[in-house]
Amino acid sequence: MCLLCEMAGSELTRRHLIKTGGVLAGTAGALALAPFPVAAKEKEKPAPAPTPDEALRRLTAGNARYVANTSRNRDHSAGRAARARAQFPFAGIVSCADSRVSPEILFDQGPGELFIVRVAGNFVNDDGLASLEYGVKVLNIPLILVLGHTGCGAIGATIKTIQDGMQLPGHLPVLIDALKPGVEAAMARKPADLMAEATAENVRHNVRRLAAAEPILSPLAADGRVKIVGGVYDIATGKVVLL
Repeated sequence: MCLLCEMAGSELTRRHLIKTGGVLAGTAGALALAPFPVAAKEKEKPAPAPTPDEALRRLTAGNARYVANTSRNRDHSAGRAARARAQFPFAGIVSCADSRVSPEILFDQGPGELFIVRVAGNFVNDDGLASLEYGVKVLNIPLILVLGHTGCGAIGATIKTIQDGMQLPGHLPVLIDALKPGVEAAMARKPADLMAEATAENVRHNVRRLAAAEPILSPLAADGRVKIVGGVYDIATGKVVLL
């Protein structure tokens, strides 16, 4: 006789409560010990890695959502347990340290989706290069974007240092030296908007450096397994323009 039938029409006694509790506890225990369904396990597997072009389309689509104020990545607690086990970023970003430039936000991507190297002036030094090599070789990132931005203080300081011979304190001269190649190339062309051209040329210079970086990035970029591109983020509009 089923338990519910046995209890129908009778007083709910302590014996019934104990018996009911035992059945429920046994059921809960069995569920706890039972293996997860195969389908649940399959959901934890990462999606196939995107191609370089697919990864770039994901970035540009995310930036379009951000510009339109329709961003969808707002629940950063979603997937937290899965991220504790592994990461599967689909793009690497070389970004400026400027507090107004947050790649996850301006590309509308959640935690674990972008592998970011940040330094004032968004240039590539040996430490940054090693980080990107790890991202490509170990995490299978198919895309690297060097991202400059409007109103970059590091670019402005480099221009002023070259033009006026300004002396900077501390370790800032090391940063200026890293930015000089791109800035000086822009200055040689005497553009109407030196700041904008220097920002773009600094991006292009670092894209070329990454594309030529041996022994890991260069061969992968040459055969198309990794795409290396540059872009400039307009802080006022939110839009990223690819170069």
